[in-house]
Amino acid sequence: MASTAAGKQRIPKVAKVKNKAPAEVQITAEQLLREAKERELELLPPPPKQKITDEEELNDYKLKKRKGFEDNIRKNRTVISNWIKYAQWEESLKEVQRARSIYERALDVDHRNIALWLKYAEMEMKNRQVNHARNIWDRAITILPRVNQFWYKYTYMEEMLGNIAGCRLVFERWMEWQPEEQAWHSYINFELRYKEVEKARATYERFVIIHPDVKNWIKYARFEEKHGYIAHSRRVFERAVEFYGEDIMDEQLFVAFAKFEEKQKEFERVRVIYKYALDRIPKQQAQELFKTYTVFEKRFGDRRGIEDVIVSKRRFQYEEEVKANPHNYDAWFDYLRLVESDADPDPVRDVYERAIANVPPIQEKRHWRRYIYLWINYALYEELEARDPERTRQVYQACLELIPHKKFTFAKMWLLYGQFEIRQKNLPFARKSLGTGIGKCPKNKLFKGYIELELQLREFDRCRKLYEKYLEFGPENCTTWIKFAELETILGDMDRARAIYELAIGQPRLDMPEVLWKSYIDFEIEQEEYEKTRELYRRLLQRTQHVKVWISYAQFELSLESEDRLAKCQQIYEEANKAMRNCEEKEERLMLLESWRDLEAEFGTDITRDRVRKLLPEKVKKRRKLQAEDGSDAGWEEYYDYIFPEDSANQPNLKLLAMAKMWKKQKQQEEEPEEPEDPGEPEESEDSESEKVEVPEHQEEQKGAEAPTEQDTYGDEKKNES
Repeated sequence: MASTAAGKQRIPKVAKVKNKAPAEVQITAEQLLREAKERELELLPPPPKQKITDEEELNDYKLKKRKGFEDNIRKNRTVISNWIKYAQWEESLKEVQRARSIYERALDVDHRNIALWLKYAEMEMKNRQVNHARNIWDRAITILPRVNQFWYKYTYMEEMLGNIAGCRLVFERWMEWQPEEQAWHSYINFELRYKEVEKARATYERFVIIHPDVKNWIKYARFEEKHGYIAHSRRVFERAVEFYGEDIMDEQLFVAFAKFEEKQKEFERVRVIYKYALDRIPKQQAQELFKTYTVFEKRFGDRRGIEDVIVSKRRFQYEEEVKANPHNYDAWFDYLRLVESDADPDPVRDVYERAIANVPPIQEKRHWRRYIYLWINYALYEELEARDPERTRQVYQACLELIPHKKFTFAKMWLLYGQFEIRQKNLPFARKSLGTGIGKCPKNKLFKGYIELELQLREFDRCRKLYEKYLEFGPENCTTWIKFAELETILGDMDRARAIYELAIGQPRLDMPEVLWKSYIDFEIEQEEYEKTRELYRRLLQRTQHVKVWISYAQFELSLESEDRLAKCQQIYEEANKAMRNCEEKEERLMLLESWRDLEAEFGTDITRDRVRKLLPEKVKKRRKLQAEDGSDAGWEEYYDYIFPEDSANQPNLKLLAMAKMWKKQKQQEEEPEEPEDPGEPEESEDSESEKVEVPEHQEEQKGAEAPTEQDTYGDEKKNES
């Protein structure tokens, strides 16, 4: 019994769940994981720092790290951060080629990842690999053209490298995608940084068409106004009003237009603009328009009291503007214009002193252009309004001391100071100031102003010395040489004038050599030195064989009153025709022959006219094969060529082609039965009978021949008939 009882096993009872409703507080899998992490008692210590002492350990370390990076990449190729960390680690070891390879592998995985392209390009720029960086940016903007960050960084890099033309090309490629407004403004500001106002205007034209917002039209008009193109600015406003029409009437446009006209003192135009807008814009949408119109009428009304109120209000506004931005010179100009209406000069001087104390922080001329006019206006106010010459002199001297002449200068300041001293009858001071200006910072405008001053004073010896200094400064300036020679001509010293011209044409570099040669030739003609004029023409023809030189030479010979003038003129045309036979530009030779033909028509005989007529070329229509940029065929193009008589004589194959065509035509006529002529049927034109043969260019190369002329065709026809 006992064994039986011991052998039996007790089976535990399974607990029964009585309440199967869900618990009030539910535990999520996230909570379980977070609690497991928080209760983690055993923290692994950081790995020990390893000191590398020799190259073998370094190689082992590199191998270990690379294996770790490669394992991470192999586990999950799509995690771009692993690729970037790997490439940056290789870059830190100066292994640029390996880093480049890693980036290329990463791009194969995800070529649309923006951060990857940026890191790749920054690595190349950081290592001064400019061409590689350009290549990366080109690929990036080709694959992802809508990512503006790529374009901004690409253009910035090109501009920092000084590659202005390349930067402009990148901007043009960007604009083809019609990006957002800020991109257009970046392009416009880039052009303005390099004083390309015309290109900036062209960009604005495209900008306002692609983004036709009112604010963009206003910016365009202000751009024109800022650069002094008042008529252009007014035209932009008018175009904007026409562009929107009466369907879209925006008060901002009319307010800006009216303010622009107000600045130009066109008060009647301002009133017309306000009334036009108020008549067409609903009242609830024209609150700002009413306000500005009221202010305008108050400012330019008839009552004195209203004007005083407006002046005081404007003075307060200007004070606020100049306090907010002391370098806002436009605000200072407006403020000074306002206070100059006061009779007391002391407050005006005080405002001027405050204005000129705000020197531009950067020593670049473009930042000083507006600022320098504060000094000019200050000096003119002291001289004309306050009538204080001593303070005017102090203003000019202080301004000239302030300008950093080693970096840039303003020639207008030196000239204004010199003219002021002359008005004060202080000639030595004027010469001293202008001489100092030329010594410190020579400029074309300064030289011209000083020379003009001495000419007015009839100090010709000083003018000669100034011209010599001017030519030492800029020997390539043809205008200076011409003016110097003209001065000597006026003074009657022809030998000096001739010597100056000889020195000028002997210069290795000239900006306008054709003007200089023409002036020299005109000088010799005026002196009636015809042999020297002929010699000059011959010397000029040794340098250039331009057709206009030959024509001018012939016309010169024709203008002389001599018995053999026509023969000499014809001889020159003969020489010119021989010299230009090998000229590639056939139009120039045609121009020469036409000029010769006109001469013979007026002065020549029938024999000479017939001779020149035989020299004229035939106009032949040809075809040539076009090729696209990728080298594929783009069809055929028809063009006109000129065949001169000696050219057709050297190409006998043209005769053969024409004879073959005539033989074929005769065969066709023999085969067809003769029909009576219909009197009502119009005769074929001469051009259809003597149709020129069109010869493709590749056939011309093979046969060495061009298309036959009409004369050849007619000659063969007559031979066949005989």
